[in-house]
Amino acid sequence: MPGRLLRGLWQRWGRYKYRFVPWIAMNLNHNPRTLRYVPEESKDKVISDEEVLGSLLKVFQALFLNDFHKQSDILTVLPETVQLKYQDLAAVQHQRVNLLENRDQQQNIFKAEEVLYQTLGFNVARAASSLITAGKGVFVTKGFVPKGAVVSMYPGTVYQKYEPVFFQSIGNPFIFRCLDGVLIDGNDKGISKVVYRSCTGRDRLGPLEMSDSTWLTSELHNPLALGQYVNNCSNEKAANVCYQEFDVPAVFPVELKQYLPNIAYSYDKQSPLRCVILVALRDIKQGEELFSNYYTIVS
Repeated sequence: MPGRLLRGLWQRWGRYKYRFVPWIAMNLNHNPRTLRYVPEESKDKVISDEEVLGSLLKVFQALFLNDFHKQSDILTVLPETVQLKYQDLAAVQHQRVNLLENRDQQQNIFKAEEVLYQTLGFNVARAASSLITAGKGVFVTKGFVPKGAVVSMYPGTVYQKYEPVFFQSIGNPFIFRCLDGVLIDGNDKGISKVVYRSCTGRDRLGPLEMSDSTWLTSELHNPLALGQYVNNCSNEKAANVCYQEFDVPAVFPVELKQYLPNIAYSYDKQSPLRCVILVALRDIKQGEELFSNYYTIVS
C-alpha cells in the first residue's frame, strides 16, 4: 500500500514539477530547448492579431452555421443589421436541414471536429501522451497543420493580477501566466470548474452566451479548446507550437462569443477578454503530438 501511494505521488510530481517555480529555476540550464526567448513583451507574436482573429472567426462562423437550427432564439435578439447578415445563411441552412430530414438523419450535419477539419484542414484531440508520466497530450488526429496556423486555444477563467486565485491554484497544474501577469485557470475540475460555470451564468444575456463551457465536458462545441493539455517540450522533443496572447476586440460578433472558451473572473467592461492561442511553429503532420514551451524568457 505505501509503495502504491508513493508511486502515485511520484507520477503526480512528474506532471506538476514543470509548473513549480523553484524546480523550474533550478533546472533551466539543464533543459535549454524547453525555453523560448523573445526580445520584449510586445514581440512575442508569431502571427498578427488580425490573422488570429481571422482564423477564429472562420472556425466560429462555420460552427454557427453547423448549429444554425439551434440559433433562432439568438437571432431574434440581435440587431437588425446582424439578422440581415444571416438571411442568406438561413436560406442555405434551411435547404440543408430539409435534405437531412428527408434522409432521416440528425439536424447537425457534422460533428464539431469535422467542422474544424473542413475549415482549417486538420483535427486535434486529447490522447495518452508519448511522454512517460505526462498523462494526456494533444495530437493532430487528421489532416495537416501548416506553419503559422492557430492550432488550439487555452480555455479557462481569466484573472487579473490583483484578483484572488490562491485556493484555485492549490495543486493545480493548469494555471497559465501571461507575460503581463494575467492568469488563466484551465483546470476542468474542482473549484476551478465551479468558478468558471458561475462566471458563465453571471454574464449570460438571455439566450446569448458570452462564453463556451463545454470544454469542461467531453463534448466540445469548440474543438480548439483543449490547449491546456498540450505538454511541455523536452531536449528530445522540440516545441512545434507556441503560446500567443490575444485580446478579444470590442467588435467581436456577439453571436459568436458562445464559442470563446474563456471568461473574466470579474465583470469589467474596461478590460478586453484575454485569450491564449497556440500557433504552429512548423508544419505538423497527422499523428504528431503538440509540444509547447512552458517558459518564455523576456530579454
